[in-house]
Amino acid sequence: MSAGSAVSSDRPSLADLAAEVGFSLPESYNASRLLWDNLPQRAAAPAVIGEGGVWSYRRLAEEAARIGNALLAGGARPGERVLLIMDDEPAYPAAIMGALRAGLVPVLLNTLSPPELIRFFAEDSGAVAAVVSVAYKDLVSAAGITETACRTLLVAEETPSWVSASTDLPESPTGRRDMAFWMYSSGSTGRPKGVVHRHEDAAYIAATYAKRILKIGPDDICFSIPKIYFAYGFGNSVAFPLSCGAATLLMPGRPQPAAVFELIARHKPTLLFGLPTLYTALARDEASERADLSSVRLCISAAEVLSADIAATWKRRFGLDIVEGLGSTEMLHIYLSNDEARRKSGSAGRVVPGYAVRLLTPDGRDAQVGEEGVMAVRGLSGAELYWNRPEKTAETMRDGWIDTGDRFLCDEDGFYFFRGRADDLVKVSGQWVYPLEIEWLLNEHPKVLEACVQAVEMADKRLTIKAWIAPARGIEADVVLAEELKTYAKTKLLPHKYPREILFVESLPKTGTDKIDRQALRRLAPSQAISA
Repeated sequence: MSAGSAVSSDRPSLADLAAEVGFSLPESYNASRLLWDNLPQRAAAPAVIGEGGVWSYRRLAEEAARIGNALLAGGARPGERVLLIMDDEPAYPAAIMGALRAGLVPVLLNTLSPPELIRFFAEDSGAVAAVVSVAYKDLVSAAGITETACRTLLVAEETPSWVSASTDLPESPTGRRDMAFWMYSSGSTGRPKGVVHRHEDAAYIAATYAKRILKIGPDDICFSIPKIYFAYGFGNSVAFPLSCGAATLLMPGRPQPAAVFELIARHKPTLLFGLPTLYTALARDEASERADLSSVRLCISAAEVLSADIAATWKRRFGLDIVEGLGSTEMLHIYLSNDEARRKSGSAGRVVPGYAVRLLTPDGRDAQVGEEGVMAVRGLSGAELYWNRPEKTAETMRDGWIDTGDRFLCDEDGFYFFRGRADDLVKVSGQWVYPLEIEWLLNEHPKVLEACVQAVEMADKRLTIKAWIAPARGIEADVVLAEELKTYAKTKLLPHKYPREILFVESLPKTGTDKIDRQALRRLAPSQAISA
């Protein structure tokens, strides 16, 4: 099918899609050129803005070379994996670029992972080295990764071999389709999967989404609240700014609203990347009433559906629209997006040039306009395999297409609307219910800060609908509010589509990528929530 069509039976090749955006690379290519190609014209320009100050492109390349040389001196060889357990600090993009230039394969890990999961990552990847921030030395020690194949440990600002290494690092002769870097999937339906990306993938997301949707240039400053270890954050903070000589603003630690607004006021970013949970927290925090976002030209949201109420509040307060999109770790970044010129509230947008999307009905045919289907996506940035998971690879990655498992419909204007996972419709009291539909509705209520709605199994094996609610500031969580919300759902939706049980919490737990941690909510002890 052609990119942007929900119904065409055409099947463009990856070469066709690349030609659509004029993308080409030599067969011999190393992704570290995203950094090094800037040196002739942008060596003195700011590349990374962090807590320790501003790093120029020259300094970033020098630090990257030191890290790459220190890894090679420790015995790592081209093609071997290197764990990166780092907060968003200037040394992080340096570690990524240095490992790539040395021909090594950086594995970007969630810093909120417990020790046993870090140990799993080390064993599953067969990593021979690790680069860590000072703050995560104890995590690495607790994980015991030095008892695995991981024989070299570099600690930012501490390891002598890093500090004293040469700033000259020749580029390893890699091919554009060679394995370059990994990210692990969230593992919400089983153990995490290593998603393997190639050297060409980072350049492709820059040539498609960054160039066509963001229209990024050297005068931009990117500020991504989602972390670099998240595929979304990697593009925002590393691939996109480096692709055009722009700068990136990095924020370590948790993104508290007041701190986010303070950084924006001080460093004047032009592109702001967040998730719906972040925009909700920012818009409803009292600090937003005094915040200055005058430097920001574009706000981007991805991963989950943004509340129309939050989008309207943001527009009213700052005069800025939030442009929504959809991507995945497997595709590395966003392949469906609204843009500044054309947007539809609640949609994931249209197909980004350079990608193709198809919707398949349960009987295997292409969905018609307005008809739901399960989405598959294709593009040159798509991963080809999950490491050591041939069965899952065969299930998800078929004939160059990645099966997302998400249900969508496409309207007559080519905008795609998320309708849930293929398997998340549940039957309650004999009638079909879509929990996310109730969740979206509750998030629009003025007394709700955030809501999460899930189907849960009762003792007799029947399903019921439960809602976890974080009330808005100043709103009392009690039985009266619970009944108000139940009535609201009954009157706005069909009468059977309402939460049978409501639990109030101070805040909804988040995953390392700032999505709602739905499994953690299910594990809440009675003492951790108010039942109503």
